[in-house]
Amino acid sequence: MNNWFKQNGIHLGIIAIFIGICIFYFTPAFNGKSLGQSDVIGAQSTQKEINDYKEKGTTILWTNQIFGGMPAFQIWAPYPNNITTWIVKGVSNSFPNPVNAALLMMLGSYLLFNVLRLKPWLAAAGAIAFAFSSYHIILLQAGHANQVLAIAFFAPILAGIILTLRGKYLLGASLTAFFLAMEIRVNHIQMTYYLMIALIIFICIELYHAFKGKTLAAFGKAMAYLSASLLLALLVNASSLWSTYEYGKESYRGKSNLTKNTKEPTDGLDKNYAYDYSQGVAECFTFLVPNAYGGPSGLQALDIPASKVNKYLLDRGVPEEQSVGFVQQLGQYGLQTYWGNKPGTSGPVYLGAVVCFLFVFGLIIVRSRMKWWIAGTVVLIMFLSFGKNLPFLSDLFFHYFPLYNKFRTVDSILAIACLLVPILALLAVQEAIENPDKKYVFKQLKLAGYITGGIALILIVYPELFLNFRGDSFQQLTGTLSEIFKQVPTFAQQSAEMASGLASALVSDRAALARADAIRALIFIAITFGMIWAFIEARINLTVFSVVLLALVLIDLWQIDKRYLNEGSFQDKLTADEVFKPREVDNFIARDTDPNFRVFDATQPIKSDMLSPFFHKSIGGYSAARLKRYEELMDNQLLQGNQNVLDMLNAKYIISPDEKNGTANMRANNTACGHAWFVNKVLYVDNADQEMEAISSFTPRIEAMVDKQYKPLIGDNNFGGDPNATIALESYNPDHLVYKSGSTTEQVAVFSEIFYDKGWTMKIDGKEAPYFRVNYLLRAAKIPVGNHTIQFDFHPTSYYAGEKVSLAGSILLVLALGGAAYTGIKRKEKVAKV
Repeated sequence: MNNWFKQNGIHLGIIAIFIGICIFYFTPAFNGKSLGQSDVIGAQSTQKEINDYKEKGTTILWTNQIFGGMPAFQIWAPYPNNITTWIVKGVSNSFPNPVNAALLMMLGSYLLFNVLRLKPWLAAAGAIAFAFSSYHIILLQAGHANQVLAIAFFAPILAGIILTLRGKYLLGASLTAFFLAMEIRVNHIQMTYYLMIALIIFICIELYHAFKGKTLAAFGKAMAYLSASLLLALLVNASSLWSTYEYGKESYRGKSNLTKNTKEPTDGLDKNYAYDYSQGVAECFTFLVPNAYGGPSGLQALDIPASKVNKYLLDRGVPEEQSVGFVQQLGQYGLQTYWGNKPGTSGPVYLGAVVCFLFVFGLIIVRSRMKWWIAGTVVLIMFLSFGKNLPFLSDLFFHYFPLYNKFRTVDSILAIACLLVPILALLAVQEAIENPDKKYVFKQLKLAGYITGGIALILIVYPELFLNFRGDSFQQLTGTLSEIFKQVPTFAQQSAEMASGLASALVSDRAALARADAIRALIFIAITFGMIWAFIEARINLTVFSVVLLALVLIDLWQIDKRYLNEGSFQDKLTADEVFKPREVDNFIARDTDPNFRVFDATQPIKSDMLSPFFHKSIGGYSAARLKRYEELMDNQLLQGNQNVLDMLNAKYIISPDEKNGTANMRANNTACGHAWFVNKVLYVDNADQEMEAISSFTPRIEAMVDKQYKPLIGDNNFGGDPNATIALESYNPDHLVYKSGSTTEQVAVFSEIFYDKGWTMKIDGKEAPYFRVNYLLRAAKIPVGNHTIQFDFHPTSYYAGEKVSLAGSILLVLALGGAAYTGIKRKEKVAKV
């Protein structure tokens, strides 16, 4: 044991340093504070009913709290038979968020850099360069912990693949299976998809070299092991993947049901929506100079009192005590330092001046084939991140690559660059250390310095050569400022001149921000250059060089990261009930003991309503994974004010804003149809378009609009012959509903519940019976003569059968990891005896 500690002491020391860095950077997290409160509160609102039942010891897989009702798979669902569920829970409980995510990023990438055979201190520098890229820090600040966790497993997955390709089949494949299973369990499909693009390119390059080097047999064996790893990771996550796949086809990202009067494409997301967050082509200068594009949206990056904008106002007679406030007020009307064409940004993707310089050095000096994979992949993902700014390539992927059109925020693919750029940067340092031709190394080092230093110098001396600092919205901003100045009596006569002058001052401020960060970048490039020169000239030894390089990378990134995530970013942990205080109308509605009715809150945006679901079962909600049919219903009916549709959804109460004082008013909706009712007419339509049109004007209590595909389940019989027929909800559980009916004639019952046939079953008196869809998205069934008990149960096969598969996969994964560990120990013992 003592020998083990001695052999691994440096690794344990570096891990301790990683923990220390996290403690110092995220100190408030250890004091009970947290980040990303808006997302947390939104999640609490969405999960309200789920959490209420969890407190009672009951797990539900369906919730009626938002959007009329939907599966809980993409909100919260337990996967107890998946071993990675417990590992993720253990990691989460070991360190507070976001420390756990940051630490996992460093540990996973440290493993990768060691697999790449870098010296431990250099591997640590690479791990810090990856983990503290500003993109990851900004994601943490925004509360996107799951996305960061998905990114954290990129590096160890790659490490496992590399080990497998080197011939360490069992160890490499086991690690690949484990980390890939963790990646999938985190459930950020978009990040996993982008990783797969990079890995497919990597495997193709390895295949080419295997063919060229006549090592196809070894490559084929490695691929067989990796295929087994992939299969095993899928088995471990069978329950979540199966459920997600099944639901995905019915979700907002699935195929459109309508062919006309729809805002959505026939399949996937609307292209303009998907491309909304596209990286500007020149915006990639932020990799080296973070404020090249003005920093985050708003005026956060600007020292307002010392700014050109403020000086311009002072020169025009605005009193000094008012000028700063005036600038801040103008910020609400579009005056901001960020000048790119994204709708908004919390900050740029900054990879580090040190890392960028070493990356360029790596493009020149590194001789391994990994360089070509990294270079090609980085170029591809940069081009894809441009989205609408490079449509010929983006459109190719959007229209022809499977699943690509399911994702928005295309610039998030740059997460791949945040890993690959540091890899090549540190491989360059390793090459400089190992290459015996120091003159050659120094020559290439100078070339890298000329390129990166030259870019920084141009941005200092003449930044307008690369950047215009105006952006697409500059004219619109000038017009807005002109209109504002017209409202100020002092400037009304010269509003256009004032607007133009202020806009020009803003351009100067933007250029000054870029210039200041370019100076900073040049200094870090010069220091890094000097460090490598000193090592080449044997002025410092390898250990000193490596440790100083680590410190340099950390200082470089730390300074920029603190602009976006600092002590002020943390808040005391809040719960939704602390943020959303019930209004008088909410308290009134809460007195209603009916277990299952809905509320339409017109004071909230229906598609992003975090307020009303916390108090009521809501017509609206907050989830990007809502059902496609419900999305189409909102666009075509609810947003058009269709009262009949509100009635059929059992919107028992309607909250509306008081135009006089802005408070919320409430009225009982006396025409709401209730939990279930019998209809007199069944009218058939040919398709979804006709069905949507039919419910634009109909009487839901009397008639039901039905797609003709369900006609065999209904027939042509007349219904509603018994005016005294009854049907009522007897007991409510979100995934278990019981009704009682009585009628002297055969009836068609409509239930104010969302139709979803991937798990809901209906039984009449204990015997399974068919049900069908009516009124575009409600459930209905033919009820026979007599008194009956009707029961709906949500028991999706995808989840329950998937859990059994997950258990089997988890057992196999544990056996594989145990086998790899046992084999490794035996091999070491054999070597020790020799």
